Amino acid sequence: MNIRVIRAQPLRLMSVHAHPDDESNKGAATLAKYAAEGVDVLVVTCTGGERGDVLNPAMDRADVRENLPRIRRAEMAAAREILGVRQRFLGFVDSGLPAAGEPLPDGCFAAVPLEEPTEALVAVIREFRPHVVITYDETGGYPHPDHIRTHEVTVAAFEAAGIPDRFPGTGRPWQPLKLYYQGALSKAWFQALHDGMTARGIPSGMEEVLSEFGEDTPAPEFTTRVPCAEYFPVRDRALLAHATQVAPNAGFMLHDRDTERDVWPTEDYHLARSHVEVSLPEDDLFAGVGPA
Repeated sequence: MNIRVIRAQPLRLMSVHAHPDDESNKGAATLAKYAAEGVDVLVVTCTGGERGDVLNPAMDRADVRENLPRIRRAEMAAAREILGVRQRFLGFVDSGLPAAGEPLPDGCFAAVPLEEPTEALVAVIREFRPHVVITYDETGGYPHPDHIRTHEVTVAAFEAAGIPDRFPGTGRPWQPLKLYYQGALSKAWFQALHDGMTARGIPSGMEEVLSEFGEDTPAPEFTTRVPCAEYFPVRDRALLAHATQVAPNAGFMLHDRDTERDVWPTEDYHLARSHVEVSLPEDDLFAGVGPA
């Protein structure tokens, strides 16, 4: 266990995501936990999810599809309230998920020059002044162009925000102290839940998902595991607020919650950058962060 340092409030945490709903299925219990403990939490959503599909069959109607950008913003507002966090759209347009060989749509998030969204995120960092930033690793978590670009933009902004002559006019320089990559939905997580439910005589339904990872999938390299099982119900409510994306009787909503709390009571991260001395492994994203 880490020895917590005494530090002034408020601590500030920024979590950068590609689309509305990503914040609720990747690290939402962590966000809710820290918000409940008095940390100022800001979710930055790079795009509006305009080109996303309607993944909940109950919501797959013409009126929903025609108004998807507005509906997804309303869903994001509801999820933000449930999690107890602030949220801001960075203002770029969803790239969609082009088929192999298809070009990206003109002007979409993944197609604009990297400097443009980097400058926009630097401005938010300099205004909010987070101590800790979370985003995806270089794979994006999965190969969606917006997730990969979110990684690229966040890393570039993390490194640029503290340099005075980078992006002048976007506020006073501010260097976040730690950058983490999400470790959500790993093969290890699916395997632990599958084994746990099987041992309890509960059908897991995860065989197909596990087979998609392949036998040679490397074990995740987590440096930081945040205990947050008591906030899993908050996570679930926030996820269900994204009704166009999440059906209450399918996918992530199906696994047994008691089993999850028993076998995997944490949300997990990899510390990618740190400007403070750390001792790994950690159980706190703010470990080593002194008085603000």
